[in-house]
Amino acid sequence: MRAATYHGQKDIRVEDVTAAAVGPGEVRIDVDSCGICGSDLHEYTAGPIFVPEGEPHPVSGEVAPIRMGHEYSGTIGAVGDDVTALAVGDAVAVNPILYCGECRQCREGNYHICDSIGFLGLSGGNGGFAESAVVDAEHAVPLGEGVPLEHGALVEPLSVGLHAVRRSGLQAGDAVAVFGSGPIGLAVIQCARVAGAGTIFVSEPREARRERAADCGAAELIDPSATDPVEYIHAHTDGGADVTFEVAGVEPSFNAAVESTAPDGRTTVVSIWEETVSTHLNDLVLAERTVTGTLAYLGGPRAGEEYGMVIEMLADGRLDPAPFITGRIGLDGLVANGFDRLLDPESDHVKILVKPELE
Repeated sequence: MRAATYHGQKDIRVEDVTAAAVGPGEVRIDVDSCGICGSDLHEYTAGPIFVPEGEPHPVSGEVAPIRMGHEYSGTIGAVGDDVTALAVGDAVAVNPILYCGECRQCREGNYHICDSIGFLGLSGGNGGFAESAVVDAEHAVPLGEGVPLEHGALVEPLSVGLHAVRRSGLQAGDAVAVFGSGPIGLAVIQCARVAGAGTIFVSEPREARRERAADCGAAELIDPSATDPVEYIHAHTDGGADVTFEVAGVEPSFNAAVESTAPDGRTTVVSIWEETVSTHLNDLVLAERTVTGTLAYLGGPRAGEEYGMVIEMLADGRLDPAPFITGRIGLDGLVANGFDRLLDPESDHVKILVKPELE
């Protein structure tokens, strides 16, 4: 079959690979759609980060080249002899978290921050930039009948947004500011709106992405190249936002996110970073502000918890996938029509779905 493999920085190849056999506790997923994630772009331009190189990943046991793609959905095409909760024909979204099951965090149920954390399609395993993928049945979360199969590929990024909002301590009515409105920023905006946020501010330099932020529920749109977001947010709130989210991954947005909060405000950092950040800690100390990190979503035996919440909200319309999908491409166009377009600073793309059946 055809699959995309990561060989190194700026070296992703779509090539013929041997399809994996289905083991007793595994399922084969015939891939419908796989989203290109910001993490994939980081691996492409600055990796390896999550991709193991040199030393095998402690959970997957694999080393590059690995099969990429971790935001995917599809239909169960085969089930192993020990699988009873899934059947051929079921529509599923993939929760890609890999975990050791033995460290303190795993023993406490925090599989998503395992000491050896990894992700299918980044750290090994069978990724979704492929015609099919064989995974442990635990990774396959049923979509039910209320969510179109294509939208299942958005459950992963939407779950990142949901987990970030849950980590932030956001309360109904809170003034919220989101710095960056790429796919995860849009997910945070939608989940904050569902959680009862008051006014949602968005700081985003690209006009097209600001427009999509408005579609997702943002009320105040700021172009940071023309307006100081810190001054604007303080001027249009009672002394600053209650909760801010940093989703751009650059130093100015982190510092602005912190400085935009009111005293005792909370900043949640969602981005994966390529470089270190310089900040003045007095901005935290003197106003008793809090900075919290957030990674991914619940996984392992809890794979269906936050995924299930997102699936329910997609099914009843509280979450809207329409602002996310800006392109659909075939597998062979992954780099030229996918990665390169998303990396173009002039691009208006948000989420490009790779669909193996397309030419």
